[in-house]
Amino acid sequence: VLPNQLNWKELSDRQLDEMMQRWIADTADDPAVYGYYLKDEPGAADFPGLARAVAALKRLAPDKIAYINLFPNYATLGANDLSQLQTDTFEEYLERFCTEVQPPFISYDNYQVQYSMDLENTAIAASYLTNLMQVRSAALKHRLPWRQIVSANQIRPQTTIPSPANLALQAYTSLAAGANCIDWYTYYQGGYAYAPVDGRDERSQTWYYLAEINRQLQLVGPQLNTLHSLGVYLLNHTAPGYPIAPLAIQDTIECANPLMVGSFGGQEGERYGMLVNLSLTHSAKITLKLAIAEGCLQMFSTTTGRYLPFLAGKPLWLTAGQGMLLRAL
Repeated sequence: VLPNQLNWKELSDRQLDEMMQRWIADTADDPAVYGYYLKDEPGAADFPGLARAVAALKRLAPDKIAYINLFPNYATLGANDLSQLQTDTFEEYLERFCTEVQPPFISYDNYQVQYSMDLENTAIAASYLTNLMQVRSAALKHRLPWRQIVSANQIRPQTTIPSPANLALQAYTSLAAGANCIDWYTYYQGGYAYAPVDGRDERSQTWYYLAEINRQLQLVGPQLNTLHSLGVYLLNHTAPGYPIAPLAIQDTIECANPLMVGSFGGQEGERYGMLVNLSLTHSAKITLKLAIAEGCLQMFSTTTGRYLPFLAGKPLWLTAGQGMLLRAL
């Protein structure tokens, strides 16, 4: 039986332990296995059973993770037999998952960037941005790492296809909001079109777009995972759940494009910021008005993997959907 078809709460403690022990024994010599898939997109009624499965895995294989992926905020709300989330709000769904299941991290999927036709449908685009803040808030409250699964194919026949811009935007908005990992759905084509590996098991153009974004993530991701998220703001754009940017940020950044700004703190008290161009059609020219000493502001290069000095008076340019990490010493 596939894990996603199991009703975990119907298994006895003995049955649950025996199943877990089989999984562990079957993969004991496989260094690629770092955890076990328990459930995709559970409703709240699944949480008690998943809590037992997570606790059993923690007891039997403490070095492995229990992988559960949640619905996004556009899943249906309401009663157990009428909805997907089986709660009155998405916030309640997240809170119950964290408190009842006690997972090692929060994972959820969201494909609204392409459902919104590359952000042209502003209501759908806003739900994507709001979902980031909802999950971030729950993760901070419960001190959990979190990750977002985003689209790397044409999610529906009527939606846009992957592009360098929309792949970058999905990745960098996740990072700017404090996500610790980005996952891509899907790698192989299956029932979708324009996936990285096509129906002939050959690399498509999407593969090369995605390889470039993943190359950047391999460099900037470890930098961000040593930091703690302090705040997330939007400039020249609004979405529910986002606080107004402090005047210090508003007065520092000059840009005609909509931007996301993630604020981070370092272990030595350094301050970091990630800027993301929210336009999928235009490059962003960003002027930073900072009264700091020469050499005290640095830009992280996703070509060299090193911090480079910011040249005062010279504008920053971000292509559509692109992000950049800055460090103030």
